[in-house]
Amino acid sequence: MTLSACGDRQSTLNVAGEDAAAIATLFWVMLAGAVVLWLGMNGLFFYLSRVAPGAFPDRLVRPLLIGGGIVLPTVILATLLVWSLTMLPDQRAPDDGLRVKVTGEQWWWRVEYWPEGAEAPVVTANEIRLPVGSRTGFELDAHKVIHSFWIPALGGKMDMFPGRTTYVSLRPEKTGTFRGQCAEFCGASHAWMAFETVVLPPDDFEAWLAAEARDATPPEGDAARRGAALFAAEGCGACHTVRGTEAVGQVGPDLTHVGSRLTLGAGRIGATLDDFAAWVEHTGALKPEVKMPAYDHLSDGQLADLAAYLKGLE
Repeated sequence: MTLSACGDRQSTLNVAGEDAAAIATLFWVMLAGAVVLWLGMNGLFFYLSRVAPGAFPDRLVRPLLIGGGIVLPTVILATLLVWSLTMLPDQRAPDDGLRVKVTGEQWWWRVEYWPEGAEAPVVTANEIRLPVGSRTGFELDAHKVIHSFWIPALGGKMDMFPGRTTYVSLRPEKTGTFRGQCAEFCGASHAWMAFETVVLPPDDFEAWLAAEARDATPPEGDAARRGAALFAAEGCGACHTVRGTEAVGQVGPDLTHVGSRLTLGAGRIGATLDDFAAWVEHTGALKPEVKMPAYDHLSDGQLADLAAYLKGLE
């Protein structure tokens, strides 16, 4: 039970990046120092109260108070402070050619990729993919309320403020899938404001980014085509964008390739056909105070058709 959180994909101790490694080193050194201090203080207390109780010689009181109560803590704390400042990861270091703009919404993440030299971003939502071995810069802002961007396995957190851009950079060193989370209380669905971070080999990342920049896949099959028609008839395009179609809404997440994402609702549920149908039918129940209305007036067949269309957007 003591080590149950050490290997999770949302753990600072599950080190997968250069910046997270520095933070983990700080943690272990500070923890070791705290343990030594705890053992020393309690050992001294035990010795004086149990092993050698009695009056303490006056000639030793002043040196003990000054040396043990002032000089020693000052030296130790100053040494730890200087060392920790030199160990802090440089999370404001410049990127290696890839910059990602992330906007904290209520309660989801708007993500825009800006490769070096790009004239327009590659837009997605609620999921971040990064190349391993390269430092990626993140430009962070927020809409309406303060959020905080944090991928524990890759590095430290950075607050996101409305009307102000903050910057953080991360350098992943392991491939895999790691969970990110908003670390600043931002409202009713704060706990459900997460995202998956997928770290890929550089070639796989470039292939994914090229595919993500393309327009949506046309619906295949009768169910998906009925779902596309229902998507348009219900006015979903007023809030969502599906590139290559008439849906150009900017209020909600971009759905151009939503079928290839690992979760729905910013980490709220999975991304199976049943999950798509459940999300559309019970949005507010799954994510309190979300702006998207629940389409519980749709029949089971209509929900299945809409799920087939959305899942096909890969």
